[in-house]
Amino acid sequence: MSAIYLDNHATTRCDRRVVEAMLPMFEEYYANPGSVTHVMGRHVEELVANARQRVATCLNCEPNEIVFTSGSTESNCLAIEGIADRKKCGHVLSVSTEHPSVISVIRKLERRGFTSTLMSVAPNDSAYSGTINVDDFKIALRPDTILASVMWANNEVGTLQPIESLVNACQDKKVPLHCDATQAVGKISLDLAQTPIAAMSFSGHKIHGPKGIGVLFVRGGASPVRFNPIVTGGGQERGRRGGTLNVPGIVGLATALEIANMERVSNNEALLTLRDDLWNRLKSKIPDLVLNGPSLPNQRLPNNLNVQFPMVDGHTLMSLTPNVCVSSGSACTATSTEPSHVLQALGLDPDAVRSSIRFGLSRFTTSTEIEFAADELTKSYQRLQATHC
Repeated sequence: MSAIYLDNHATTRCDRRVVEAMLPMFEEYYANPGSVTHVMGRHVEELVANARQRVATCLNCEPNEIVFTSGSTESNCLAIEGIADRKKCGHVLSVSTEHPSVISVIRKLERRGFTSTLMSVAPNDSAYSGTINVDDFKIALRPDTILASVMWANNEVGTLQPIESLVNACQDKKVPLHCDATQAVGKISLDLAQTPIAAMSFSGHKIHGPKGIGVLFVRGGASPVRFNPIVTGGGQERGRRGGTLNVPGIVGLATALEIANMERVSNNEALLTLRDDLWNRLKSKIPDLVLNGPSLPNQRLPNNLNVQFPMVDGHTLMSLTPNVCVSSGSACTATSTEPSHVLQALGLDPDAVRSSIRFGLSRFTTSTEIEFAADELTKSYQRLQATHC
């Protein structure tokens, strides 16, 4: 069997239906949507407007609340730094397990004089591992808090945060809440009319769409969220993000989001079955295997599994199993020698962190692939164990 891809938190295979929707944007409708002086440009502008409406419909928000970006990293930076720029000073509240693109921009703001708090999370021996305490969150909201940023679903251990409760707490204190929903979109039901977060980020390539395209939802309406752009240019995206629009990516993202919404329930059922099968197969052969992240099924993403392979190095185990494509954490930190900050925040010691591997399943994962991956990893683990005896 060829290589088995189980690293779908890093990126996903582009769905053939998405590719087919994008191809005309390269070959036929290739004009710049800003070139409204001629018929080809105006037609492409209409295609972008249609895609924006489709995205808004999937999220139950208004089209003018959608800003197209290059991906979640840019969206996160635009939301956090853009809002902070308008406030000039103040306190930012976030979580110790956030994605590096959130933590790094908060550190950048600190160097400019802002203050911040990164909340701790429930430890790994808790059924709610990785979640923040809502009461503690309410206490952490200060009079000078200008923004809170909380990841909806964690990219390493799959933890789902209690966003509905957090946004209510923020509304009581009149603090905007930004959510990095990169891993949540397409996996959980999202209704932005019912969950009044201020801003939300996600990427196309996490939902079987193309790379290089993302969305920042920014709430409008009677009390719109204001932010300063961090990429300026020709006034695209109503002056909120400069640069020529990535039309193939925009159309691809809209198509991918529609498919994800339409097939979410059936996909999640299949993913849960496959994820549990992978865990059970590994656990039956390696009884000392330890689960990282929440043990309650409704507290973690259905396609996520993160486990400790005791007494071995995770990178060594992966190198001995080249036909199983997995990772030890975020793709954005894969070249770093630093251990996972997420697993450290759960209270894991250095050896436990180094022994951990993350699995990310997708709609294209099959039961045969799960069986193969479990068998291959088990063989490699047993070989490593034998060399330690």
